[in-house]
Amino acid sequence: MTKEDVKVLIIGSGPAGYTAAIYAARAGLKPVLYTGGEPGGQLTTTNEVENFPGYPEGINGPKMMMQLQQQAERFETQVRFGLVTSVDFSSYPHKAIIDDNHEITAEAVIIATGASAKYLGLESEKKLNGKGVSACAICDGFFYKGMNVAVVGGGDSAAEEATYLANLCPKVYLIVRRDELRASTIMQQRVLNTPNIEVLWNSQTLEVLGEEAVTGAKLLNNKTNEEYTIDIEGFFVAIGHKPNTDIFKDYLDMDATGYLKVQPGSTKTNVEGVFVAGDAADKVYRQAITAAGTGCMAALDAEKFLQSKEVPA
Repeated sequence: MTKEDVKVLIIGSGPAGYTAAIYAARAGLKPVLYTGGEPGGQLTTTNEVENFPGYPEGINGPKMMMQLQQQAERFETQVRFGLVTSVDFSSYPHKAIIDDNHEITAEAVIIATGASAKYLGLESEKKLNGKGVSACAICDGFFYKGMNVAVVGGGDSAAEEATYLANLCPKVYLIVRRDELRASTIMQQRVLNTPNIEVLWNSQTLEVLGEEAVTGAKLLNNKTNEEYTIDIEGFFVAIGHKPNTDIFKDYLDMDATGYLKVQPGSTKTNVEGVFVAGDAADKVYRQAITAAGTGCMAALDAEKFLQSKEVPA
C-alpha cells in the first residue's frame, strides 16, 4: 500500500468540498480533495440551477460543478478521482485509506460527503430523473409553475414540499402509502387546509409515466387493489435523505439517522482536527448555497486549527 502525508484532506466534492478547497488552497494549505463516488455531488443530476447567487440566467448543474472544480484547481488544489473507503481518527495525524490501496495521513480533515436522496427504486423514476422527477421542490419547483405535480411521502419533508409547490402549481397530489400522515400536527393541518393539495391515501407508485418527460404516474390503492393514473408533469420524491457518513461511525458523533454533529457555531466534530461541511451535517436546509457557506467555514476552522498546532520558532 502506498503512503502519503498531506496537510489538509477534503473528502467529497460538491459545493461544500470545492468551496472548502478554494479557501484552504488560497490559505496555502495545499489541500488534496477526493471526489468520492459521485463527483460533483447531487447537483450533477440537476439540469438547471437558478437559485445560486451570481448566475442571473441560471446554470446547468454539471457545468457549475465543473467550474467550481476549475476554480479550486486554479489555486493548486489537487482534485483526485477516488473513494475514501475507511478512516482512522483514533490517533493524530488522521489516516484515510483511498480505494483500499493508498494511505493518506492528514493534519486536518474536512468531510464533505453530502447526503443522498432516497428514491422509490423504480426504473421509470430513474429514467426520468432530471426530466420531471426530482428530490428537491425548493431547487426545482419553479420550473413547474402552472403545472400539475405530485409529491411522494407522508412525513414533514413531504408536507413541506407539497405546501411549497401549492404556491406555484394549480394542483398538487400528495401520494401517501398509509391512511394517515406521519408529519407533525401543524404540517398536517397546513396540507389538509390547502385547497389545491389532494391527498391520495393508501396509495403507492407503480410507475412514473412518460418518455422524454414526465406525463403522469400509475398508482395502486393498497386497500382496494385498484390501479389508476394521474396526469402530472412533475414528480417529487420526499421520502428522506441518507447522509453518506457510514465510514465515520466508529469515530464521530452523529444523530440517529447518521448526520454528523458539530459544535455550535462551527464545523468542528468531536475529534480534534476533523471538520464537516454541507449536507453530511445539515438535515434542515440542504441547499447548494448553505453547503458552500459551511465549506468556507470548515476551511477557516481548519486553518485556525493548524495555526494552533504550529510550534513557535
